[in-house]
Amino acid sequence: MVRPPLTPEERLRGEQLGFVLRQARGERSIVEVAAAAGMSAETLRKIETGRIATPAFFTIAALADVLGISLDHLAGRSTPAPT
Repeated sequence: MVRPPLTPEERLRGEQLGFVLRQARGERSIVEVAAAAGMSAETLRKIETGRIATPAFFTIAALADVLGISLDHLAGRSTPAPT
């Protein structure tokens, strides 16, 4: 099954989400945070760089829990402003 290409809005949202997650991770290593969230470091790296622009809800929920941030915060910071 081939995934349809991401829209520019989806790409932007993924980049913004990645930025917020990188900020929340701070000085913690990507390996430490990924392991605590139950994913590979490569998956977290892809999310943080926007290469996985639409990660699964439970993936984001696990990261939010490990990083000590709310899903509301993530949703508010990763939603593009209305045009």
